[in-house]
Amino acid sequence: MSDIEDVFGGGEEEQEQTKVEKEPEPDAESKSSVVTERMEEVIPGETEKMVTETIDEDGDVVEETTEVTRKTVKRTMKITETSATTKTTTLTTPAKLYGKDLSEYDDVDVESLLAQLSPEEITILAKEVDPDDNFLPPDQRCSYECTKDATGPLNRKQLIEHINKQAIETPDQPEFEPYVQGKVRGKKWVPPPRDAREIEAEEQIAIDMGEEYEHALNDATQEEIIDLAAILGFHSMMNQDQYHASLLNKGQPVGLGWDGVTKSTQQKLFPMDPPNATDVEESIKRVKDDDSKLIDLNLNNIKNISDEKLEQLFAALPQNEHLEVLSLTNVGLTDRTALLLAEAIEKSKTLRVLNVETNFISPPVIVKLVQALLKCHTIEEFRATNQRSGVLGNKIEMEITDLVEKNSSLLRLGLHLEFNDARHRVAAHLQRNIDRIGRQRRMGHLSRNYTIGVWQ
Repeated sequence: MSDIEDVFGGGEEEQEQTKVEKEPEPDAESKSSVVTERMEEVIPGETEKMVTETIDEDGDVVEETTEVTRKTVKRTMKITETSATTKTTTLTTPAKLYGKDLSEYDDVDVESLLAQLSPEEITILAKEVDPDDNFLPPDQRCSYECTKDATGPLNRKQLIEHINKQAIETPDQPEFEPYVQGKVRGKKWVPPPRDAREIEAEEQIAIDMGEEYEHALNDATQEEIIDLAAILGFHSMMNQDQYHASLLNKGQPVGLGWDGVTKSTQQKLFPMDPPNATDVEESIKRVKDDDSKLIDLNLNNIKNISDEKLEQLFAALPQNEHLEVLSLTNVGLTDRTALLLAEAIEKSKTLRVLNVETNFISPPVIVKLVQALLKCHTIEEFRATNQRSGVLGNKIEMEITDLVEKNSSLLRLGLHLEFNDARHRVAAHLQRNIDRIGRQRRMGHLSRNYTIGVWQ
């Protein structure tokens, strides 16, 4: 509420009071009305006399006296302001294409419309559309068409030589101002002055540590302070070489200090692993003959194993009673050969570890392999990660989880499970298997010792 007082003179002699109410506008929701009060008050004033001397027709002097009474009127206005809420309704019209609603185009036969177009019109339409099809070559997806004639087959070496020649023959752009060592060309950047409050905030806080500690820190060398910072865990105050040198007590590198720049650590060169020299044909023959010395068969990273040799190996597995570990990492296993392996696993009697990582096995076939483990009660470890399909999917992971929970002999599983539910359920079940088998082995060991003690 605000009061406005306006005092002015006037000749009114009456007092009036007027009350006006402002009505709310249509389609508006007003919380309270706007009220304006206007009141006029007449204050009696002073009376002045004015004497005027005039000469009449006879030459006599006539005095005229005029009395003027002035009155003051005081007006007081009171204005009350309130808020009002206006409701606005927006009407949306349906989207249209060429003057028609989009729903009218649902029943249009696109094939018949395309059949009425000429080849030139289809070419123009194809330039305006980018088909989202990864199987189309890029030259058919791009709207740009090169009208130049082909210059022949691509010669990469000749093309690179031409590019280098063009780069050498192209002159450099001239400099407006020649380079002079130590001279600044152009406008030099000057940092703006810092705020005094920021400088005060960055000032170090004085800490009274006692004369003994202050004396020790004042006499300490820079290397000793760096070692102290590493012990206290101030990693941001040093680089990696200084930190590891402090932990291993090797002495600080020379020339680094607080402001030194560390150099890249030389990489350790390790010799490459020699190629797998396992004879595939000889190994298959030993598996068929059930060689008692063949317990671990490692065929990892052998690229030239044919499908026929893998079929022979998988056909000989059910009759073998000594092979315990079979590693087939990066040998090019496909779904067809993996299904034969699943059939061989079901009949195996001694196989404990199976590794088929880094191959071309699809997720459904991985489910078949895990399902085959239910019939083979000897396999304790199965690894099949890093296949062509990096993501198994929720459905496949849930199927694998259900199969693993039914398996009472599996102890380790090498598969990348994306969903938390599947990971937690598999991990919990494998831990239960490990605990149960550990208890059984301890009980068997105790009973064996008890039997030996009785017989003695």
